[in-house]
Amino acid sequence: MPAPRTDFPPYVELIYPTLKAVASLGGSAQGREVTSRVLEDLNVPDEKVAITYPNRPVSVFIDRLEWARSYAKLGGALDSPQRGLFVLTKFGKATLALPESDGIAAVREMNREVRATRARSRTNETDSTANGDDSSEEGVEDEDTGWTDVLLTRLHRLTPEGFEEFVMYLLRTYDLELTRVGGSGDQGIDGIGIAPISPVLSSRVAVQAKRYDPTKAIGREIVALFQRDAAAAGAERAVLVTLGRYTEAARQASIATTPTVDLIDGEKLCELVREKEIGLRIVPQVQEDWFDRFES
Repeated sequence: MPAPRTDFPPYVELIYPTLKAVASLGGSAQGREVTSRVLEDLNVPDEKVAITYPNRPVSVFIDRLEWARSYAKLGGALDSPQRGLFVLTKFGKATLALPESDGIAAVREMNREVRATRARSRTNETDSTANGDDSSEEGVEDEDTGWTDVLLTRLHRLTPEGFEEFVMYLLRTYDLELTRVGGSGDQGIDGIGIAPISPVLSSRVAVQAKRYDPTKAIGREIVALFQRDAAAAGAERAVLVTLGRYTEAARQASIATTPTVDLIDGEKLCELVREKEIGLRIVPQVQEDWFDRFES
């Protein structure tokens, strides 16, 4: 097995920046928002974010950020009332209220307690991945990203035309009425049509699908160019879909002028697919501890 990368911070060093990011976003945020803010705060270059594990196409840095969120929740610094949404707890706020060095020390102590508890309950398993190895650990409750890696990898194997067709199909399941335009290699619009706003209102919408590598970041230039193309087509709204992520500059550009561009990154794409159960088999899982409340 290849030796773990040593030039990436271990997940524990990313917990405190994660808490700061959630606080700066108003005390709650979607996972993708937290990721973007931490990358911006730490000034992580896109080239570093694009580095993947040797045996799977997953960004090492983003994977560690997801571990950081998971352990922050397990330690009580974050709560997750619904999938993908994170809220700073009283403990998280109290940790950030400390001098930074003390806050970081509190985070490390929290992490030690969580790992000790997990070690006692799962003595035959280790947390090697979270500390920098590229093997995987089963049972981290919050991120549940194993299936998303498989999905994004499978979608990336589609041809550009196939990915465009998939995106059109997915958006139609959300009641958009679309006509396919353009083709492989075009720099303009892949679909144009109507998006329902309410039972009596709708909006003309333009769609573009970018079958980029899941580790690739889309910058403001692509968003701005799509905005111009969408405006020229008379669109009032626009939807840009990619398997990767968007830079903070791209997100700012998406709302800087009209039409506003709704950005769907790989994480959001997986959520939309899961909601409609497209190409997925959702297996029921019994949460045995839920029934504890009925024990006498």
